[in-house]
Amino acid sequence: MIRASALLETAKAVQFADFTGQIIAIGQKSFSANGPLCQVGDVCSIGTNEFPPLAEVVAVEEGRVEMVPLGDMQEVRPGGTVTLNRDHSDFAVGDQFEGRAVNAFGEPIDDKPSILATKTPLRAGQTSMAKTIVAKRVETGIRAIDTLLPLAEGQRIGIFAASGVGKTTLVEQLSSRVACDKVVICLIGERGREVERLWNIHTEADSKVPVTLVAATSDEAPSVRIRAMKQALALCEYWRERGEHVVLFVDSVTRLAMALRDIGLAAGEPPALRSYTPNVFTALPDFVERCGAIAGKGAITAVFTVLSETDDVDDPIVETMRSLLDGHIVLSRKLAERGHFPAIDVRASISRVADQVLDSKQQESARNLKANVAVFEEARAMIESGIYQSGGSEEIDRAVSLWPKIQQFLMQSGASPSSLSASDGALQQCLIGGASL
Repeated sequence: MIRASALLETAKAVQFADFTGQIIAIGQKSFSANGPLCQVGDVCSIGTNEFPPLAEVVAVEEGRVEMVPLGDMQEVRPGGTVTLNRDHSDFAVGDQFEGRAVNAFGEPIDDKPSILATKTPLRAGQTSMAKTIVAKRVETGIRAIDTLLPLAEGQRIGIFAASGVGKTTLVEQLSSRVACDKVVICLIGERGREVERLWNIHTEADSKVPVTLVAATSDEAPSVRIRAMKQALALCEYWRERGEHVVLFVDSVTRLAMALRDIGLAAGEPPALRSYTPNVFTALPDFVERCGAIAGKGAITAVFTVLSETDDVDDPIVETMRSLLDGHIVLSRKLAERGHFPAIDVRASISRVADQVLDSKQQESARNLKANVAVFEEARAMIESGIYQSGGSEEIDRAVSLWPKIQQFLMQSGASPSSLSASDGALQQCLIGGASL
């Protein structure tokens, strides 16, 4: 016998009628309709073809619905029928996504069979009191990160860099080596060949951690690029609910912000800071806060890349993400030009959970190395020009004597991952011969 409550829930989920509307105005990148009955974020079908084009609702007012296409607008015509499409308003999740590459709709792009998925709405964000960070260091295989800028389960960290300094390469290394249950990589606004290249790296590598790739390339509509982020989050949240540790890589937040700006402009929002619309600064905190660990369940550790407009790393998206994240890794063009990879500027980078995952001895060693780097860099011009003479300063002499070993420790090729114990040992060996500063 069916319980009354179950019957009511079933009745609520059934769509007894197709609410429709008609297109009444067409703009350059958006169009308006006089229906259907919907809300912001819903997906609608345009026309009555077997495979109609789709559009996302970005604004609703009395008698008017503003939409942006999830593809080209060639089939959008005045008077065309607009129908609410519930199949694409939810997100595809399930264990079958392990080891697969999909688009923003959860459809395969890896030439493998279709995925039998479960549909779910994007979950409402957890309350702030439910979020936590597990005091457990996540092994990345990169010495400079594991010892100086440690990553904890549930931490949200950013990689900040201008173009051409090794940001994508660092993401490739991290996603190939990080210790976790699952890896989800979300590529937003990337070139198609870069998507293929990254996927081939992971399929050819003998990784024990299953990798899921969600991609929306630069030629796809802004709403599709945003949906890719939501699809990746839906997968991560699905696995976190089952107690798993998922590491999410998002490349890049800057292109996500640009897509959000296009949607904001289409919805009629005025440009604000550096031409970004207000919805950008509302959506980014929501995406960041969806990550993290949940007490009694799993964790989403997130690594967001942020492409800065200049090497000064001072644009509004960078500053916004700095304020939201639990730490940041800054890549330096000067280091990259010297052939120093990964080009991590340890002076400008920070992990706000280092004191939770490193013991007192490890913290002291990290501070000591950073201090020696700072002293050497401040005196670099004098040292390299020959102005500075040995014996002028104990601190500088110590930094100069340790510098070759520090350089050897911080530089690491992509083919030589290091375990946590090996990294900790290498740090101690690096500092032998120099007293603490």
